[in-house]
Amino acid sequence: MAGPTGGARHRGRAGSAMRPPVRAGPGVRAGQPRPRAHVTAGTAPAHAQARGGGRASALGAGVMAAAGAGAEALTASVRDFVSGQQDGRAAEVAAGVKDGRWTVLQLVEALGFCLENTDPRTRGRGIQLLSQVLLQCYSVLQEKEVLHLVLFYESRLQDNHLVIPSVLQGLRALSMCEVLSPGLAVSVLKAIFQEVHVQSLLQLDRHTVYSIITNFMSTREEELKGLGANFTFGFIQVMDGEKDPRNLLVAFQIVHDLIVKDYALGPFVEELFEVTSCYFPVDFTPPPNDPHGIQREDLILSLRAVLASTTQFAEFLLPLLIEKLDSELQSAKLDSLQTLTACCAIYGQKELQEFLPSLWSSLRREVFQTASEKIETECLTALRALSACLSRSVLSSDSEDLLDSFLNSILQDCRHHLCEPDMKLVWPSAKLLQAAAGASLRTYYCITHSVLPLLLEQYTKHTQSSQRRTILEMLLGFLELQQKWGHVEEDESTLLSHQAPVCSVVFSALVDPSVQLQLVGIKALTVLGSLQGFLSSSDLELVVDHLIHLALHEEDSQSSEAAMEAAGSLAPTYPKVFSGHMVPRLEEKLQSGPPLRCVSSSEREESYHKRHSLQQRCLQALAAVSTHTSIVKETVPILLQHLQKVQKGTEAKNTQDVISVCQSLHHVALQCQQDAEGCWYFHQTVVPCLLAMAVQAAMPGGCACLLLLNSRLQQVPFLPLPAESTHTLPGKALLEEDVLAAMIPVISAATTHLSPELAAQSVSHVVPLFLDGDVSFLPQNSFPCSFQPFGDGECLEAQRRLVALLMAFVCSLPRDVAIPQQEWLLQELLALSCSCNCPFTATTAAKCFAGLVNKHPAGQQLDEILQLAVNRMEPSLAEGPRRMQALTLLLWVTKALVLRYHPLSSCLTDKLLGLLGDTELGPATADGFSLLMAESPDVLHKGCHADVRIMFRQRFFTDNVPKLVRGFHGAGPDVKANYLKGLSHVLNYLPKPVLVTELPTLLSLLLEALSCSDRVVQLSTLSCLHPLLLEAPQIMSLHVDTLVTKFLNLTSSPTMAVRIAALRCAHALTSLPTTVLLPYKGRVIRALAKPLDDKKRLVRKEAVAARGEWFLLGSPGR
Repeated sequence: MAGPTGGARHRGRAGSAMRPPVRAGPGVRAGQPRPRAHVTAGTAPAHAQARGGGRASALGAGVMAAAGAGAEALTASVRDFVSGQQDGRAAEVAAGVKDGRWTVLQLVEALGFCLENTDPRTRGRGIQLLSQVLLQCYSVLQEKEVLHLVLFYESRLQDNHLVIPSVLQGLRALSMCEVLSPGLAVSVLKAIFQEVHVQSLLQLDRHTVYSIITNFMSTREEELKGLGANFTFGFIQVMDGEKDPRNLLVAFQIVHDLIVKDYALGPFVEELFEVTSCYFPVDFTPPPNDPHGIQREDLILSLRAVLASTTQFAEFLLPLLIEKLDSELQSAKLDSLQTLTACCAIYGQKELQEFLPSLWSSLRREVFQTASEKIETECLTALRALSACLSRSVLSSDSEDLLDSFLNSILQDCRHHLCEPDMKLVWPSAKLLQAAAGASLRTYYCITHSVLPLLLEQYTKHTQSSQRRTILEMLLGFLELQQKWGHVEEDESTLLSHQAPVCSVVFSALVDPSVQLQLVGIKALTVLGSLQGFLSSSDLELVVDHLIHLALHEEDSQSSEAAMEAAGSLAPTYPKVFSGHMVPRLEEKLQSGPPLRCVSSSEREESYHKRHSLQQRCLQALAAVSTHTSIVKETVPILLQHLQKVQKGTEAKNTQDVISVCQSLHHVALQCQQDAEGCWYFHQTVVPCLLAMAVQAAMPGGCACLLLLNSRLQQVPFLPLPAESTHTLPGKALLEEDVLAAMIPVISAATTHLSPELAAQSVSHVVPLFLDGDVSFLPQNSFPCSFQPFGDGECLEAQRRLVALLMAFVCSLPRDVAIPQQEWLLQELLALSCSCNCPFTATTAAKCFAGLVNKHPAGQQLDEILQLAVNRMEPSLAEGPRRMQALTLLLWVTKALVLRYHPLSSCLTDKLLGLLGDTELGPATADGFSLLMAESPDVLHKGCHADVRIMFRQRFFTDNVPKLVRGFHGAGPDVKANYLKGLSHVLNYLPKPVLVTELPTLLSLLLEALSCSDRVVQLSTLSCLHPLLLEAPQIMSLHVDTLVTKFLNLTSSPTMAVRIAALRCAHALTSLPTTVLLPYKGRVIRALAKPLDDKKRLVRKEAVAARGEWFLLGSPGR
């Protein structure tokens, strides 16, 4: 781990003795070791002078009398271990010491024969046993025992090199003792520094030394600080030359603690910097399958924490960073820039003063010349950090202000490039200026004071739209910085002093014919509007005028959508302006539109399309601007009034108009969800009105009745009912499936975020409406006939369709809201789902039933309802005209139970698996597996408070895929496709990491599914295989011949979606090993020539991409 050249810099010191380098194992590359003076850590205390076997003899003699019962067993265990026969004896001895059978002193006595042995291997085994026992029993040692053991281990540090590893393990155990006497920690470290040449040890033993130091630093900090700079120098000598990444992580942490905990560095600051900086920048690639999991990023961050932890390193570090910024290695540049940014958090002007010109030169060069977006981003971040550092430095009265001179250098090198909007350096210069301006309010003032007038001048000077867009985008960057600092005083802000020309520039961009310039102008307008007090009342009125024009009349949809979005962003800041100026004009445009009196039919058709387009945009704009409660209270009645108007009639255009209004209402509902007041207003206003209009539309057509919503709509004084509403019968547009489908998300979004109290209040009205026909809470309650959606009779078929609205409401309620008459409601829904002839009504009833069952508390009532449902479904599934309705109910109930892990779900899933073999229901059942696994948009999802357990798909896969596979192998040829379709649907929704692990057992079935004639099976299987080709290339390459053949065959499918998916898979094949694919290269390229002439553009696009990748297969550098 070294610099870009792989070696460290030499900075020798006079009077040093050179030590030879030591290779301590694989890992991080370090440079050649620097000269180091021999450590003089002090003289060992008198009680530690005894050396060799004499200490063992004295220790053994002192405890001879302590031998007791079990000494023979202990001796036997010791001999077994020392002889190398049974290493497991160490754990037995440790257990005996823990439970009190033996003491540590008895163990030392038993070890006497080997501790005094002349063979170093025997002595090493003895000390190894003692150390292993201490590592497990250090917490039970007494203070006196620790003292004697420390003295013993210190004496052994001069023993043979074979003994040292075990001695260090023992010292590590003792370093964790809480009863360690004062002074022993210092004694141990002095002995290690003086007697042990750490870098000649193996990696594990070096790690042990670092652990000893770490333990003492965490528990004996004051004692170690008493060593002064000798401790720092001793550690420098220990760490010098370390190359193993496992050890370096610990060593870097020790250095960091030395600095941040104020250990004395003394004259060794440069030495400490050198011993760590030689690894900068980190050059480390972890070996494959590394069990330790150490990544390069771990080392980078650990080293950076050291280098950026003290200002004392500044004079050495900053030249190093400047040097590495000149490197050709991108990684070295990135590391240097990130380290510089980190250092700026603690540096001041004193540390930076000498190096500022060089740092600015390097940063400017990189931004001007680099082709790497990462390096540019890090350069800008570093420049911002430098400017912030200089901004917060406290100056004395006679010191120079470096910030002004630094910013002047930036302005001098960058400002003139802003006058050349067509040149390549304009954007790098703007980014540098914006980075410096974003550092502090002071830098912002300084930069904008010089740059803002220049940009306004250049905008006026250049007339081309492209040039103006570039200049306005730069101006927008500075405006966004002003937004960051918030409101400022007028006499301090350059922006406020140029208010008029800034507004003029932005407004001129809004009327420019260039769409791209308009979009930038809209962004700038949004930022200006967010600046408190910047826009005057007249400016705000002009803003509204421009936004209305862009939203309604601009031909390009991008500008129109951007204007609506801007209106929504500004409306909460200026609600009175938008409600007083924008909403009335949108209402006027919505009700008027272009005249329809035209001469020819073509002119009438064109006029209708213009009017319809204008109304669509008005609806969208009304929804977009409804971002404040006061505005919602004005826009919602307008939308409801328009809905009442357009829902008359049965023509297709009426249906589409109704859907458009519902989409706008849904948009408003989503925007109200985060505001409790707005959410409740929307709910209590919209939901009853929608229900009233739908109920009226569902009444028998022969009844002479009028739709009067006076009691709700007349609450708003400015909202009169249209004149024709008093004599025109409503049409049936509200009963169309598409319209009901558009109303469902409106009611759902208006309900999901209600508080439990308000939701309970609302449910007490809605459920009785459907069960009892209680219309008293609706805006008008004088209907000609009773409302009985669960009643019998063909004349009530229209009313039954409104169960979809009931589903939208009750299935969106919070789970803790009690539903009145729930058991009765469930029975009615169950009966309707099984008996209704209308597929739409039956399906919505089944979904509503499933949604309620999913949230129903577990218990006897739920079990009875489910048993009733099973009893109702089984006869219908067996035979009869309503088998499809029964299957639909079974699918939705199964999904409801699968999501909540209900025990009955497995039984119902088995019924579905059995139906795959049914020739009539099998295909629909197979498609139903997609329903089980997919996210439902209207019910049974987390957004509507459904009970959805985590990993339900994985559980469903584990429980049922083996059954699907067995069913496939045992099925007849006419129904095998059903099992393949069901399997492909399950796999298609399974998380890909799970699927990859099961791929070897399922791949043969997936390949067979590609031969199925069912287009749904083909498309689902291709969608499943595509990510597997990218994520499991080794497994897929085993079947490359089959894959190539089947993919190429499917590129000629009559279904466009299948052709596209097959071409994508053929493209993904190129991620397989090149050697496997080369034999097929010519064949695939020839086969992919045909889709190049496909009649569909999307197919041709995929064919070009896939064929191009196959052409490049095997080429150099790919």
